Amino acid sequence: MKAFYILLLATLFSISCNSVKRTQKFVSQGNYDLAIELATKKLQKDKDAKEYDAHIRILEEAFLKAKDDDTRHIAFLKKENNPAGAKEIYYTFLDLQARQDLIRPLLPLYSKEMGRKANFVFSDYSNDLLAAKDAYVKSLYQEASVYIQRNSKQDYRSAFNVLCELDEVQPNYRDVNQLKDDAHFRGTDFVFVTLNNHTEQFIPFRLEQDLLDFNTYGLDNFWTEYHAQRENGINYDLGIDLNFQTIQISPERISDRQYTRSQRIKDGYDYRRDRGGNIVKDSLGNPIKIDKYIDVSATIYITNQQKSVFVGGAVVYKDLNKGRQLNSFPLSSEFVFENSFATYRGDKRALNGEDLNHLNNQFIPFPNNEQMVFDAGTDIKERFKVILRDNKFN
Repeated sequence: MKAFYILLLATLFSISCNSVKRTQKFVSQGNYDLAIELATKKLQKDKDAKEYDAHIRILEEAFLKAKDDDTRHIAFLKKENNPAGAKEIYYTFLDLQARQDLIRPLLPLYSKEMGRKANFVFSDYSNDLLAAKDAYVKSLYQEASVYIQRNSKQDYRSAFNVLCELDEVQPNYRDVNQLKDDAHFRGTDFVFVTLNNHTEQFIPFRLEQDLLDFNTYGLDNFWTEYHAQRENGINYDLGIDLNFQTIQISPERISDRQYTRSQRIKDGYDYRRDRGGNIVKDSLGNPIKIDKYIDVSATIYITNQQKSVFVGGAVVYKDLNKGRQLNSFPLSSEFVFENSFATYRGDKRALNGEDLNHLNNQFIPFPNNEQMVFDAGTDIKERFKVILRDNKFN
């Protein structure tokens, strides 16, 4: 048992040593923040742990070097005086502040090994943070202004993203909310979609409404809006024509077929008899039964109803500013109404399973032409959606 405890203590000591070496390794590699994070976690757990003093020393060293690195980096960025460095200065000051906030709850930290309290020189960065934040916000505002002045859709989108970043750092700054709305509006592709009927058939109004209801297409895109009606104040750069070029509706067809079915089926049973006409019994004295079969037949009369519609057209993408076609995609669909029902004469037992299914059906009034076109339009909409999804403007 004593040997077990010695082994356990040796293992724990080895783990502790490895933890210290690992943390010290991060310091030597210049990864000070990770070393600080690991050291503070160790120091929060157990003040009586053997590696406690070692982690105090590492924490002190890592904090000093990290602060020195960040301070020199800020000084360099300020000398460089590049507006792009404002962001880095601001977030570096945040890192300096966060490091102090992480260590402060642990103080005081007394190291028996060093015979003194750990020495952490904290600074008040509040004024530096405010100044850095102000410079960062102003640089973002200036960057967004430059994009806006270029007056192109892509630049308006870039401006919007910069303004969103600014809004996260400093909400409600100046006229940022208005500028964001304006940048979004000017960076959006507004697409005007028209449905054109070049056929000699009537297209149901409800089908037109359904095809042009873009809220049902699932085409969520922050920078693209599809309109079926022109709106004042919007310059439509892009257009989509949904052209119906042909609608072919077949006449209502009714056809009849008749078939004769014959089957040999089991029809009860009889008793086995010997030559004298006596019923034969088994070893238990029970009469022996034998299946009796008969031939049955029936005539089935199957009536088939059929009517079809074919809708063909194309989806044309256009540049409205230059008045030219960008691309074209064929679009077509066929919808077939079909119904079969049946009657019979004879013995129903002669019919097969398919015959019985027909017997369960009955005559259905043919859909009118408008309904046929609408049913085909449901498929057209799905195909139109695929074209829109696969050929987005951005």
